[in-house]
Amino acid sequence: MIYAGLLVLGFFGGTISGLLGIGGALLMIPALIYFFKMTQIQAQGTSLAVLLPPIGLLAFFEYYRRGNVDLKSAAFIAVGFFIGGFIGAYGAQYLPAVVLRKAFGALLLVAAFDMIFR
Repeated sequence: MIYAGLLVLGFFGGTISGLLGIGGALLMIPALIYFFKMTQIQAQGTSLAVLLPPIGLLAFFEYYRRGNVDLKSAAFIAVGFFIGGFIGAYGAQYLPAVVLRKAFGALLLVAAFDMIFR
């Protein structure tokens, strides 16, 4: 059941990334912490493992070397991210620029508000 949740997380991370052009870490790191009970550093390391090729290779190795990467979780998230990224990018082609800009701004505001006031 946990792997299904990780796959869904990867899917939504990929979809948002493809749709709005932002990194999946904005979604994945908080989700890994709150829903999958990872520490901040484990969530960061696992998020980097998802984005490994070609992003963050050296940073990933440092997290991995210190034992702060859950490779199995990263693999499931990566599959969902791969598919979701395609769907998000495809969908973005049919949305007006103003909708994408406002969605991106709203997502940043929500993230910023949570980070400042939590």
